[in-house]
Amino acid sequence: MAMDIQEISDRLEINNLLIDYCSAVDAKSFSDFDRIFTPDALIDYTALGGIRGSVAEIKEYLARVMPHFGATQHLIANSRVWVEGDTARARTMCHNPMEIPLPGSGTQIAFYGLWYVDRLVRTGDGWRIAERVEERSYDFNVPARFRSFSE
Repeated sequence: MAMDIQEISDRLEINNLLIDYCSAVDAKSFSDFDRIFTPDALIDYTALGGIRGSVAEIKEYLARVMPHFGATQHLIANSRVWVEGDTARARTMCHNPMEIPLPGSGTQIAFYGLWYVDRLVRTGDGWRIAERVEERSYDFNVPARFRSFSE
């Protein structure tokens, strides 16, 4: 079925929002989450050893754990989006290489593969993520000390 202008606009806005999230994490600009998530959003990183919490809890958590990593990239693709009026669901693949410091000196690259499973809502300020759950696909070259950051 052909998309109308509203659906095209919704899909572009949602895609940009998904990119904004990845850019915010990689730039360690967690204050940007306030314009990406609804104030009451639930974010669940437990599938990859993280925490589950509110936007405020996740911002604090990321500010604490992300300095353990050097460069990071959250590369997203194959985003499936289902728009139903003022709500939407999305399932987006993410390939996430992260630079990890080695004991002593040097670094290595670890890889995480996951999907973001999102519930989104249209607000007066545009689309926002109301719930994000990570689904694990794989990891590679991840040292044991980096397998859980849920403290």
